[in-house]
Formats: sequence, structure tokens, C-alpha cells
Amino acid sequence: MTVIDISPSVMQFLLAFIVVGPLLGAVAALLPAPPGLKGRNPDQAVLRHGVTVTGVVLIAAIVLAVGFDHDHPATMQATTDISWIPALDVRIHLGIDGISLPLLVLTALLTFLCALYSYFKPPAGPSPKAFVALVLVLESGTLATFAVLDLLLFFLAFEMVLIPMYFLINRWGGDQRQAAAWKFILYTLLGSVVMLLGLLLVGLKSGTFDMVALATDNGRGLTTSVQVIAVLAIGLGLAVKTPMWPLHSWLPDAHTAAPTVGSVLLAGVLLKMGTYGFVRILLPAAPDGMRTFAPYLAAFAVVGIVYGSLACLALARTGAKGDLKRLIAYSSVGHMGFVLLGIATMTPTGVNGALFANIAHGLITGLLFFLVGAVKDRYGTADLDTLAGATGAALYGRAPRLGALLAFAAVASLGLPGLAGFWGEMLTLFGAYSPAEGLSRPAFRTFMAIGAFGTLLTAAYMLIVVRRVCMGEHTLPARTTPDASAPSAPSASDASLAPATPGPPQTPATTPAPAASPTPGTLQAPTTPGAPQAPPAPQLADVQPYEAAAWTPLVALTVLAGLWPAVLLGLTDPAVQKLLSGGKS
Repeated sequence: MTVIDISPSVMQFLLAFIVVGPLLGAVAALLPAPPGLKGRNPDQAVLRHGVTVTGVVLIAAIVLAVGFDHDHPATMQATTDISWIPALDVRIHLGIDGISLPLLVLTALLTFLCALYSYFKPPAGPSPKAFVALVLVLESGTLATFAVLDLLLFFLAFEMVLIPMYFLINRWGGDQRQAAAWKFILYTLLGSVVMLLGLLLVGLKSGTFDMVALATDNGRGLTTSVQVIAVLAIGLGLAVKTPMWPLHSWLPDAHTAAPTVGSVLLAGVLLKMGTYGFVRILLPAAPDGMRTFAPYLAAFAVVGIVYGSLACLALARTGAKGDLKRLIAYSSVGHMGFVLLGIATMTPTGVNGALFANIAHGLITGLLFFLVGAVKDRYGTADLDTLAGATGAALYGRAPRLGALLAFAAVASLGLPGLAGFWGEMLTLFGAYSPAEGLSRPAFRTFMAIGAFGTLLTAAYMLIVVRRVCMGEHTLPARTTPDASAPSAPSASDASLAPATPGPPQTPATTPAPAASPTPGTLQAPTTPGAPQAPPAPQLADVQPYEAAAWTPLVALTVLAGLWPAVLLGLTDPAVQKLLSGGKS
């Protein structure tokens, strides 16, 4: 069933345009703007260009999804197959199925929302021309990763996103951005070198680099030893990008230093490329090798779930001076652990859960990084202790809409039933309860129990964050007996009522009667003139119209996926069944 009947040639053009269009837009962004499109200034013109290009790509992706044959989501559609390097049998092979289509639309949506947000809130840094061009190159590489069906093209697209993200962190990031950018590029490049060797091994030993042919062959053309080596090599590169514990240490630094839109794209899109590679390449092409490493992959996954949650709890505690962006980054390590656990089960239930959790994480964590970026823009800091102090955020009282959105994103992230985060985690745990044949049930049920414990830890740190940032600290210093001669510090609640400058000293006639002498043992307030006073609470702008425009789609899709999971599972399940059964529908 298709919502709109679109001819195959138009579908082919749409998919090719989605992949190549942002690259052409990046080139155009570096050129001078035509006289009629300059707007108020060149910076505004190039930012508007970014919104236009990403908007057109998003429309094309939606049309592609509308024209997709939902009755046959396991079949590759909108395919293009052109010989590129005949000597190596490398082909420009594009196509989408129920696994790649949701990721394609998610990428187009998040990139458009980032471009829209940047138009109204440009990141501080060099010329917006380079910024827009890098975002568009990043979008093109990510879309190509989800659309190509050739191993070498997959590697090229996989690597294409590294340089733009490096420069986005290095040139538009915050503190420690250079060190974070270098760490990001070194980790991912080293993983990619090993991954390339594994891809070449699979292609040369099987006689083809075509991912559809490899999935159909289902590893029958590769010996078990070749599959084990291939899974180890390719899996290492994919695990770095996922990121899997203990190869995750580049992620918190990159997220903390990256600009808001960089963090959104990194969490919402780039992390999905690694897990997509596990599902698209390793599961169907090297099933015996995956079966060998599945218990280890699951073990690393559940360690990542617990480790990420404990790191978040450590950052969230009072006095830890934890950075809120860093905390959300560590939460991603835990959430991606659920994705890896689902893949390691090698069952339709677990893999469907992993794909669902991929999309849910992109929506929810993308929204969280938008919100944390907005709070940081208003306060100039993401330090949790500062945001939780007496003059901190207290978002429920000072910016109720922003506080409500942050609380919504937090409870969605912890897996509240009825929201998108619930289904992915539940399905991966179900998959671990009954893993594929040949895998140890006791081991995977142990992993399931550890993963379930991780969900409790996730709820703990998310609720702590909501309480501290949205409500402020509940613990107040011990009260002292008032003293008439001591200057009193205005509280956050009456700061707006305090005079801006001190008035003239009162005469004895107007001075109130002194308070009674304090009881022995009662603490006295300091009486030193000029004692430091608490600063008045800053005025906080609530959600702005451009922020609402950028965030509302993510909120709506989080609710839709939570209440109607069949929309996504109806796409992924037939394709997953086909992949796991050796190309048979």
C-alpha cells in the first residue's frame, strides 16, 4: 500500500536528490549570494540558504516516505544501480527499505530543525558560510550512509561525516573544543581503518561488495574464521561510532564542547550510523561471526548501560559541578547500550527493539540537547550546581514552558510508558529473555536483569536533574536570628522587590525597635557592613517562537511513536525478518 502512487523513476530521482542535494547546497553556500537574495546582510542570506536546502531535502524525504510501498517494506525500493569501478565491481547502488527509511527521514528532520534553530540563534564563531556548508556536507554523508548498498560506498559515506563534525566542534564549540575535536577525530579514524580492512576482507572473500547480495547469501560464501575476523574488524569501527563502552570516552568531551546543533546532530544522527552498520552488514553477511561475538557484545552493552547511568548519577549529585550537557552525553552511552543489547540477541524482537530505540533516542536526546543548549544560552553555563542554586534556573517558576519541556524530555528518556523511549527498551529486554538459537539463555537473561536495573538508575538520575534544574535546591542553609543592625540578603523570591540602590540611612526616629536579645547558643547573622549579598535572580525568557517551531516536531513524534508504535514496527519488522532469514521474505 502506498499513500500516493509515485512512479519508480521519480522515487529513484528523489532518493538520489536526497543524497546529493545537500552536497550541492554546501557548494552553493560558499558562493556569493545573488543580489536579490542577500536579505539584510550576507550572514542572514547564507543561514536562510541552509534552512531552504534542508527544508527541500526534508520535503523530498517525506514524499519518498509517502510513496514507499508499505505493503512490501522488506523489498529494496527507489533503487539505483550503476557500475562505478568495474575492476573491483564497485557500484553506485542506492535503495531503501523499512530499516533505512525511518533513519533517512529522521536525519532530514533533525538537520532541518538545526538549520531553522541556527537561523534565529547563530552559533558564536567564524563565518556562517562555513558553518552552513559543513552542516550540509554532514547531512549528505549521513543520508548516504543510510541509502547506499555497496560496502565501499558505505565506508566513504561513513567517513564523510567526520571532517564536518570535527570542524563544527573545533571552530564553533565551547571550552576545550580543540582537545575534544582531536579526540573525536582520532578515535573514529582509528576505528575506521580497522573497519575498512574488515570490509575489504568480506568483499574480496565473497566476490562482491553488494550488501543485498551479501545479505541474500547469508554468510554461506564465507568460512566461519573469515566471518569471525570480519565481525571483529568491522564491529570495532562501528562500536567506536555507536559508541560502545569502553570505546565511548570521546563522546562526553565532544558533546560538552560542541555547539547546540552539533550536539543534536551528533546524538540524533551520527551515533545511529554505527548501530545501522551492525544491522545492515554484520547480522546478515556474517551470522556465524556475530553468533560468536554476540555474548561479548551483550556484556559490553549492559556494562555501558550501568556505567552510563552511574556516571550520570555522579554528575547529578550536589557539589559535583557536573555539566548538564556532559550528563546527557553519558546518558547516550547507556541508551545506545540497549540498542547493542537488542542487536546481540539476534532475534526479530531484539533487533526491532534496537531499531525502535535508535529512532526514539534520536528524537528524545535531540530534544534534550536543544533544551540544555537553550538553558545554557540564557545562563551562560550548563553547570548543574549553578543551575540548581538559589539563583539558578528554577524553571517551573521562571520559565514554566521551558521547564515543562525539559521534564517531558527527561521522563521520555527514562522510558515512561506511552512515550517513544519505552518500546525500544522493552523489546530489547524481551529479546534478551529469549535470544537466538545457539546463544546462552542464562547469560542473556542475566544481561536482561542488568539492563532492567539500568532503567531504574536512568529514572533516578533523570528525576534528580528535573528536581534540581526545574525546582531548584530544597536544602537551604540554617536560618539565623534576625538582627536589626545586620544587612539582610534578598532572597530569590523577593529580589524583584528589593530597591536597586540602597536608600539613605534611617534616623533613629524611623528605625524599628530592636529585636529581643537572641537566646544563648543561637547563631547571629553577620553584622559587618558591606557583607556579600545574594545576587538577584536573573530574568529568564521562556520558550521563544523559533524554539517552539524547532522543538514541537520532536515532542509530537515522541508522543506519536509512544502511543502508536506499530507505525515504526510495521516498517522494520518485515525487513528484519528477511535479513535474519538469509534474504527470504
